[in-house]
Formats: sequence, structure tokens, C-alpha cells
Amino acid sequence: MLINFLSATSPILPSKNPRKIYRRVLLTACGFLGAGLLAVHPVTALEPGRVIEVGAQRTVKTLSAASLMAKDRDIIEVDGGDYLGDVAVWTQNDLTLRAKNGRARLIAQGASAESKGIWVIRGGKVTVEGFDFVGAAVSDRNGAGIRFEKGNLKVENCRFLENENGILTGSDADSALEILNSEFGNNGFGDGQSHNLYVGAIGVLKVTGSYFHHAKVGHLLKSRASKNLIFYNRLTDEIGGTASYELEFPSGGVAYVMGNLIQQSSTTENPNIISFGAEGFRSQSNRLYLINNTLVDMRPQGGQFLRVRGGASVVAINNLLVGKSTLESGAAGDYRNNFNVDLDEFVLAVREDFHLRPGSKLIGKAVMVDAVDGVGLRPTAEYKHPRSIRALKGGALSPGAMQ
Repeated sequence: MLINFLSATSPILPSKNPRKIYRRVLLTACGFLGAGLLAVHPVTALEPGRVIEVGAQRTVKTLSAASLMAKDRDIIEVDGGDYLGDVAVWTQNDLTLRAKNGRARLIAQGASAESKGIWVIRGGKVTVEGFDFVGAAVSDRNGAGIRFEKGNLKVENCRFLENENGILTGSDADSALEILNSEFGNNGFGDGQSHNLYVGAIGVLKVTGSYFHHAKVGHLLKSRASKNLIFYNRLTDEIGGTASYELEFPSGGVAYVMGNLIQQSSTTENPNIISFGAEGFRSQSNRLYLINNTLVDMRPQGGQFLRVRGGASVVAINNLLVGKSTLESGAAGDYRNNFNVDLDEFVLAVREDFHLRPGSKLIGKAVMVDAVDGVGLRPTAEYKHPRSIRALKGGALSPGAMQ
């Protein structure tokens, strides 16, 4: 690729000595790469792009400056520390943004990109690793840690704290969002219209190994994506929590929900824990699969584990339920091997340890569930606090999220 570029920009005259040709190509390449800014480190032809280093002791000191310099395939490496009011718009493709030498904390302090949030992303493929997004607020009360408008975004090992929305997406049907090992806490304006995670009508949402808690009146996780894969997470409103739904799919679609600990607090703003299709179905196929979850209702008056609009297909197998209700009360469907249990069935529920206690009669009593459309529905991992997963060693599985 580099040779082709140089051939188009710097013609090389014929020579009988191939070593001279190679030397001229190498010198031309070095001159071209050396012309960049000091903060942009040249890389070899085999690497995907430049490395731009950002930090207080670097030539490039802000992410806003880096966003203007960055090109497709670049890597933005950000030193750990606090970045105050440092907001940015990212439109590049195949871009990697990652913190190094500690966490990079992006603290809004009243600033916003395009009056939308700390970061706005509408490029192609973008990966974000190791950042904290804190305090996004804008005039329309929808300020987001990340406003994701278009493309394919992967968020890993990030935290979204005290924003009006943790992540807020657009509704581009070709877009995909993947979230790994991340935390969403205390997000929401408080009006019930903003949430810890608010996903519009994109193509695919995948969330794994992540921790959602204490949304301010809004939901812990709300998604209108056509396809949702919610595996091995902890969605717990906990003491003093005021979240509404813990998990909502307002437009239906296809949702695979497996291996999650989902808990409604005693001070919830809404008695329903999981809601599917409340705003009407927008997809041709509307199916909900609840497999090997632990659902905990701490509402003193009792809540409802599942609320489903008529017309959807529900499959619920191997779930553990703490509370007065049943899954079947939410909608008709295929319900098998689900058990209502007391808190004393677990090792230490008061400390959020929902592993079955030694000697429980439910250990090893899960039934097999076949894969659906290529999605395996036998757990291969479990959530590990905080915001990670632990691979399972195999053997007989138990009902519930924790093995």
C-alpha cells in the first residue's frame, strides 16, 4: 500500500540496481511521514494508522485538539488524569481511543460538543477504552457522556457517572453498539425521560459484563434496537435507588437476556422490572428470551417481574425469582423451570451475592435450552463484580445467573 502511494506521488526512474530503488522508496517514505506534527508518531506500513498521544505533558494536550487532527485508522492514546470541559466530535472511521497509565476522566463542567454531550461519535468503526464520562448536561436535558449517532461503536472498560444520559444513541438502523465491562451509575436528569443507557432504533445492541445502578428516575437500560444481546450483567437499583424499569425494550424486536442479575429496589418509581413492547411493536419479529437470570423484587408492596404487550413471543427458562409475582403473570409464553425462592436460598443476598448456598436443592437443576438463530442459550460465563465476567468451567448448571 505504501509503495503504491509513493509510486503515485514520487515517480521513480528505471534503474538496474534494485537496492537503489528500495533506498529511494525508503527515503521518500521517511520524508513524508516526518512532515507530521511532533505529537503524531510515524508508524510502519504494516500498522493501521498514526498514534496521537494526548496529555498534560504531551504536545497535544486536549482531546478536542486531537479530534481535529485525527484521520481514519488513527490511534488516540490518552494519559490518565482529569480533562475538564474537554469535549469533542469524532467522525473518523476505524478509530481507536484508549486511556493509558491510569483512567482518563472526562469531566464536563458545563461544556458540551454540539450541545449534545461530552463526546459525539458519528464515524464508522470506533473503539473507546478506559475513559470515565462525568457530568454531561445540556439545555434540552439530554446531555450524554457519549452521543452515538452513526456507525459501529465498541465501548470497553468505561464508566458513565452523573450524566443526563450515560450513552444516548440515534436511530440509524445500520448502526451497532457493543458495551463490555463498563459501569453506568447515577445518570438521568430526574424527569424519567433520560436514562443510564438509552438506545434508539439501531440495528444491534450487545451488552456484556457491565454494571448498571441508581438511575435517577429513568431506566437502568432502555433499548429500541432491532436485536439485543444482554448477557452476564448486573442491573441493580440497590439501596435508595429510584429507577423506573430495570430493563426495557419499548419497541419489541428480538431480545436475548441471559445470565443477568436484575434487582428492583424498595424505593423504585415503577413496580415493573422488565418491560417489552410498551410503546408498540416496530419490528416484524418480536421475541423475548429470558434464560438463567436472577430477578429480585425488593418492593415492599410487590412488583411485577415481566410486563409484555400482547402479540410477542416469550421464552423464559431457568430463572430464579425473589418476590411475590411470577413471570407468567406478564404474558403468555413458554415458561419452564423457573423458581420462586427466598433470600436465604443465596449465599449472602444482603451483600448482592446471589450464588445458591451450598446444599441448595436447586444446584445443578437447570434444563438445556437450544440455540436460537445461532445464539447460544447455555451460559458459558457469569457476572463478576465489578464490571467483568468469569468463565464457567462446565458441568451441570443451576437455575439463575450465578453458577
